Amino acid sequence: MAAWQVVRPGPIATRPLDHVTVPRPEPGPGELLVAVLACGVCRTDLHIAEGDLAVHRPRVIPGHEVVGEVIAAGPDAGPDFSAGDRVGVAWLRDTCGRCRYCTRGRENLCPRSRYTGWDADGGYAEFATVPAAFAHRLPAGYSDTALSPLLCAGIIGYRALLRTDLPAGGRLGLYGFGGSAHLTAQIALAQGARVHVMTRGEKARELALALGAASAQGSMDRPPEPLDAAILFAPVGELVPPAMEALDRGGVLAIAGIHLSDIPSLNYQRHLFQEREIRSVTANTRADARAFLAFVGDHRIEVTAPQYPLDRADEALGDLSAGRISGAAVLVP
Repeated sequence: MAAWQVVRPGPIATRPLDHVTVPRPEPGPGELLVAVLACGVCRTDLHIAEGDLAVHRPRVIPGHEVVGEVIAAGPDAGPDFSAGDRVGVAWLRDTCGRCRYCTRGRENLCPRSRYTGWDADGGYAEFATVPAAFAHRLPAGYSDTALSPLLCAGIIGYRALLRTDLPAGGRLGLYGFGGSAHLTAQIALAQGARVHVMTRGEKARELALALGAASAQGSMDRPPEPLDAAILFAPVGELVPPAMEALDRGGVLAIAGIHLSDIPSLNYQRHLFQEREIRSVTANTRADARAFLAFVGDHRIEVTAPQYPLDRADEALGDLSAGRISGAAVLVP
């Protein structure tokens, strides 16, 4: 099968991925084999390719926003999925199920958690495997390409929004407006929030306003009113101080990315006093994913998803790195 492997982690301009032909994977115990119908291009894929996140498996195939069709099942995969079913393959691939985090419903913090496209091969390929226990049923009414960004960009944005404790009718700031933020904005708007967007790209600001944001301005600009909560999607630590300064008393900043550049010094009085908080977001639980997918089944989300053929995955990552993508890019075999 055709696939992309991370072979020389480094800047995307140095071509860290190779386009290769490899044997089709076989499903192991408890696993499903899926034919990839669409795979989203996530910034985490870029971090793995460029070495910001150390590769966990040599020559790993990236990609963890996979919509696939089940074509086979390994031993003990269970009765939940059958050949021909459309399923979602997301970032969280496996947990131990026994540690204090798993037993408390916080499996996203499991020390032995494993991830698609990092610990195991992912969806930048024609076929992929997924443990049946971590495969997701998908809502009707969406195309394959619209569904794929929901499987990470959507789920992580949803968890980040939960982490902010945004009050009903609250004022939410989004820093960065790519694949995850443009979905999260719509969730917050559907829940009655007032959304302000701070981002560098003119096209991204235009998209934010078209989706219903109350305002859109530059990354470092101050929003027109104090914020009850904010989410930082851009992997830029320099945005933390202005985001904290924009918060109202008791406001919460959630940092949604898996990687962030260094945060400058914070001033206690300007940035943290009056019970302002910073919270990180680490992966997601399967419960998060199911709740989010149920939400988008009930509330129509518009997914901006420019498409690239699978053999241009390196170009898609380059466009993502350069800020040339509005929304969430998707690879189509």
